[in-house]
Amino acid sequence: MSTHRTTTAPEDVALLGGGRDLIARQLRRAPREFSVGGVGTILYAAMTIISSFVIGWITDDVLFPAVDAGEITTASLAGAALAVIGVAAARGAGITLRRLGAYYAQYRLQYRDRIEVTDRYLDLPLEWHRRHPTGQLLANANEDVEAASFIAAPLPMAFGVVVMLAVTAVLLVITDPFLALIGFSVGPLLAFTNFRFQRRMRAVASKAQRLRAEVAEIAHESFDAALVVKTLGREDDEVGRFGARSDELRDRMVEVGRLRATFDPVIEALPNIGILAVLAVGAWRVDQGVVTPGTLVTFAYLFRLVALPMRVFGWLLGELPRAVVGLDRVENVLGEEDSVWYGGRNLAKDGGASAAAEDVGYLYPETDYEDLSSTSVAARPSNDAERRGIESITLSVAPGKTIALVGPTGSGKSTFAQLLVRLFDPDRGEICLDGHGLVDLDRSSLASTVSIVFQETFLFNDTIYNNITLDEPFDEADVLNAAKLAQADGFISQLENGYGTLVGERGASLSGGQRQRIALARALVRQPRLLVLDDATSAVDPAVEGSILAGLGELDTTVVIVAYRRSSIVLADEVIYIEDGRVMDRGTHDDLYASLPAYQDLIDAYEQREEETP
Repeated sequence: MSTHRTTTAPEDVALLGGGRDLIARQLRRAPREFSVGGVGTILYAAMTIISSFVIGWITDDVLFPAVDAGEITTASLAGAALAVIGVAAARGAGITLRRLGAYYAQYRLQYRDRIEVTDRYLDLPLEWHRRHPTGQLLANANEDVEAASFIAAPLPMAFGVVVMLAVTAVLLVITDPFLALIGFSVGPLLAFTNFRFQRRMRAVASKAQRLRAEVAEIAHESFDAALVVKTLGREDDEVGRFGARSDELRDRMVEVGRLRATFDPVIEALPNIGILAVLAVGAWRVDQGVVTPGTLVTFAYLFRLVALPMRVFGWLLGELPRAVVGLDRVENVLGEEDSVWYGGRNLAKDGGASAAAEDVGYLYPETDYEDLSSTSVAARPSNDAERRGIESITLSVAPGKTIALVGPTGSGKSTFAQLLVRLFDPDRGEICLDGHGLVDLDRSSLASTVSIVFQETFLFNDTIYNNITLDEPFDEADVLNAAKLAQADGFISQLENGYGTLVGERGASLSGGQRQRIALARALVRQPRLLVLDDATSAVDPAVEGSILAGLGELDTTVVIVAYRRSSIVLADEVIYIEDGRVMDRGTHDDLYASLPAYQDLIDAYEQREEETP
């Protein structure tokens, strides 16, 4: 038994501390809304207390005299009616203000937290996003934010309960200390019940929140992989995988429901038991002549009115574990220290940009050895099967030139292409544009200088025109020129609605080559000084690809392409051959093909595969 107490006591303290911090945080973040709710709560509490004295006064000064006299005057009846109606109207106004303040506070908190979580997502580096599944990110911005803010709904009412309890406690003691003692006995029972409930609920609520994220992640994967699942006939397996996690989440939510089903009736019953005890003892006290019937009615009415709000206080305590867990998960995102730092230097706006990399190395975070900054390449493990990334790349690209990065699969070409546009930073070395380190550049200047187009393109469920502009105010002529350069204008013009054609989710109504050309037009309309194509024309017919690359060669833009096809490579001013994360050689296609067997084998193998593909 001692071991159990030792292990759970810190959790209980943490929950109480977390609940206190949560309430304080939410009050600070929506002070105006909670102030409105607080005014309504105080008005409601005051009218509730006053109503008990009104009922007592009517009992002693109106009803009993009327019974004794056998009649009631119009004046006394009108006075009693006006008193009851006036107090009820004021209580109604208090309830309205309290609820408006509470719900405005709840939605205000959700709005602020969602904005801050989303902004933090945008600031966090790509490596952080790769370590966190999409389902978890969605859960943080949705379910966890809602859980943390839900505490706002009962908070003003619970505050009113505290005020009412404090004032009522004094009035009860003044009215009859003996009856007050009977009524106060409910308090320790409520506290003990809540303590037991909070201890059991925290672990269950935490696991339920985690399972919500896992279910969302599996659903997201299933939607994204719909074609893979269907073509491989894995529907039943995918349904089973989703069903297993959903069943586990259902079981946890049922467990939460069972705990609430046990807790809520007790919270409901204890105040009512207190009222019955007060009435039983109070009736005896009236019979003994210690208190008047009106005093007993006042006392019982006070206690009954407090009992109903006390259930709301129990509701607040019942939601506290889930809210604390939700806030913890939100704060984990907001408290992340990873960030991408940008300098203030701006680049020129015209002409091709020069690019250079000096001893750049990068290994993906999931590898066994992540930090390259203090370890030489030679001293690190050389297990190529485990290494993912690039070892050491040094190269330079002259302004306005077209460079082809060529190498076997897994050699690091795409990784370097993404480093070149600063999707993430290298672990070692430096990449420069126009002689300035990427980390020193202004964010907007970098974005307007470089563009990258991937092999796997993403199109929004919008028109082709909006997918090219992304709602930026480009001239229509510039959009058309970019589409023509990307060899997209031809097929777009043949569509019934032309550039106004809706492409469907992720561009599902278009072919892979069409999607790639629209993505290329999206990059070109921004007139980047450095354009990086990461196998971005792989789904395009070779003849069309040749036309695209020939057109790019006429632009005053530096182009870096990750390429496999000979027809694409021969159009480059220079070829850089990368293998095992290193630059092995560079030169024209003809020179490398004649002098580098590995390069020759790669080109020949790809050409042979192209010829064999029907």
